Amino acid sequence: MDTAKRKQLRTIGHKLKPVVMIAGKGVTEGVDAELERALEDHELIKVKLAIPEPADRKMVISYLCETHRAELVQSIGKVALIYRAAKKPNPKLSNLLR
Repeated sequence: MDTAKRKQLRTIGHKLKPVVMIAGKGVTEGVDAELERALEDHELIKVKLAIPEPADRKMVISYLCETHRAELVQSIGKVALIYRAAKKPNPKLSNLLR
């Protein structure tokens, strides 16, 4: 992803609220399913990680991006902005088309 596209996505993502939250139990089947649905519906989502260690947060974010074929746009503190283009974007749900 080039820097212009990344900047555009960060601008859109600034006003978004976290859709998926990952806490003490880590990444479960439910979290994986919800993340997949959110990426397919919204394309650009925020994920909140209630994990105290920064190294663990980075590991979880990289795992999520690899598993769901998504790209990390930005990570600040305990919030990550993740993007994956939808196969058939829905204009009513996509954060990029609204």
